Amino acid sequence: MTDDDRIDREPTANLWAPGLAALLLAGLVVALIFQLGQASRARDAALVAQGRSYEIIYLAKSLDASINRAEAALGRFAVGIENKDDGRVFQSEWRRAGATITALERRVRRDPAQMARLTKLKLNFLERGTSLSGVALSANYRQNMAAISKFYAASKSITVNVADRELDAIVTAERARLLERVTEVTATTNSLEQSIFLLGLLGVTATFGVVGFGYLALQIAAQRRVARQEAVIESQRTAGLELAVAERTAELETANERLRMEAIELAEAEARLRQAQKLEAVGQLTGGIAHDFNNMLAVVVGGIELGMRMIKRAPDKAQRHFENAMDGANRASALTKRLLAFARAEPAMPEHLVPGDAIRQFFDLLDRTIGDRIELSIDDQAGVWQCWVDRSQLENALLNLAVNARDAMAGHGTLTIATRPVHERVGASAILTDFVAISVSDTGCGMAPEVAERVFDPFYTTKPVGQGTGLGMSQVFAFARQSQGDVRLDSVEGEGTTVTMLLPRVAAPAPRGAEAVRQAVAISESAGTGMKILLVEDDPRVLAATRDALVELGHAVITCENPRNAAGLLGTHGDIGFILSDVLMPEMTGPEMVAQILPDWPAMPVLFATGFAGEAGDGDAFGGHEVIRKPYTLASLELAMEAAKSRSLCRHPYVAAVAAAI
Repeated sequence: MTDDDRIDREPTANLWAPGLAALLLAGLVVALIFQLGQASRARDAALVAQGRSYEIIYLAKSLDASINRAEAALGRFAVGIENKDDGRVFQSEWRRAGATITALERRVRRDPAQMARLTKLKLNFLERGTSLSGVALSANYRQNMAAISKFYAASKSITVNVADRELDAIVTAERARLLERVTEVTATTNSLEQSIFLLGLLGVTATFGVVGFGYLALQIAAQRRVARQEAVIESQRTAGLELAVAERTAELETANERLRMEAIELAEAEARLRQAQKLEAVGQLTGGIAHDFNNMLAVVVGGIELGMRMIKRAPDKAQRHFENAMDGANRASALTKRLLAFARAEPAMPEHLVPGDAIRQFFDLLDRTIGDRIELSIDDQAGVWQCWVDRSQLENALLNLAVNARDAMAGHGTLTIATRPVHERVGASAILTDFVAISVSDTGCGMAPEVAERVFDPFYTTKPVGQGTGLGMSQVFAFARQSQGDVRLDSVEGEGTTVTMLLPRVAAPAPRGAEAVRQAVAISESAGTGMKILLVEDDPRVLAATRDALVELGHAVITCENPRNAAGLLGTHGDIGFILSDVLMPEMTGPEMVAQILPDWPAMPVLFATGFAGEAGDGDAFGGHEVIRKPYTLASLELAMEAAKSRSLCRHPYVAAVAAAI
């Protein structure tokens, strides 16, 4: 090789080496730029996810606040002492909570774990919404005591803490995820900075060889500064979001504390209101009952005293005075039954009734009660439709309505009792139901709206203190509701008032077979009139009086002061054919005693005597046996005993077999 060839080759080699270096440098630059882009995109994605976590946390806190505000508003609305707009506040906040749940669902739809928590939260929200809607409905109908009871029951439900627990789980999971994303952003930023550093290092190295490499290094350094500025800006933004979340959390804690204080104040106000209502109710009830009982006792005491004075010299006059005393005692008994019916402590004795027939049978008493100057008429359009109600409670309700109408008409006017068949929806039910509508209409003074609004409240009366207990209309309301019905009131001042009781229609009972009836009559006739009776009563005075009454009716009596000894006495006296028992006794109730005895004496006639059944009179506790209410006369006792024997004959194996074969 000549020197010329070597000279020619050296420039080529010199050109090839820088070119190869430039190519390698370009490849490294491209690789670093690609890595830089990847790191930047990863950082941006992490920041977006971080923002989503903050948004989810914010929505969860907002949902908790909306639920708390809604329940606080409902609590005030149920008590009825706050603004009536609280009902709309409850609905608005509850709908806002539902919209927040929907927004949360959109945010976490790609996260199975969070979706599972949100699904539980949503189901709990719907279930609690249904429960609280019942509270709102009762409060909207001004049934405040029922609304408070439902609200209290809802607050004690085992599902109350489900929403808080699931919200806390969602926030906790997002905070953990937020920490992971902050770590990811930090790692991505560090990787980005390392890439920029390597790129700058290559630029510095290229500066010693090629001016272009120096220029590239300057560009990379500039990009590095921009990246750092962006990182600082993102860091500041992240800090701002954290500060906003912290401020919102503090606001929510303040709101929760305020709600807790309001709840405490509300509970104290409720306690004061209940105490005031109790005192007012006791005052009205005491005055009314004292007025009525004093009148009745005056009749009883005066009649007995005059009768005792005249029993020898004028027996006829003495008999009249004794009858007046008995009438006063019966009126006192009727008043106690009204009180027990109002308290729902008087056991209901429902039966199949044709309302029109029952009203016609009660017509004479109503006519005498309202006076001669009031025209009483009956408009029966219900025909033979029947109801399953207590006859005495129905008559008591009609009597209360008639007396109120008489007072509203000042003793002069027209009173109409009408029955008609109707098909209506009661309450929130969407099903049409058959009812017998019993309306009592008068031509009196009518009611002002504020009076009509409170007319069914217990102890509320427009009469002076001592002239009314305020129980009449509330008894009508209680009777209708106890009979699964409803009450409607229409009143116009100066024109009159119409009160309508809606009683559910029932099918007529199937008639018993003629042969079974004949057998029952034959067995009854063969039983004779005189019986040996087991009398169970824990009060010695009542025991003695009842024993004398039974002896007066021609029966032999075996007395028992402890119901636990009844089974032994039945075994000792094998010819006992009837049981007359009190209901409430210290060691065992009458129905409990009979339930233990009947397996060995299935056809034994049983009659319960009670003045107050309490819990022993709930539902079917009497087991289908006859019940007589204290006080009672000899005639009513004898009729009740005959009815009890008829009931027992229906359970007689022979009669039952004959009836089943028909």
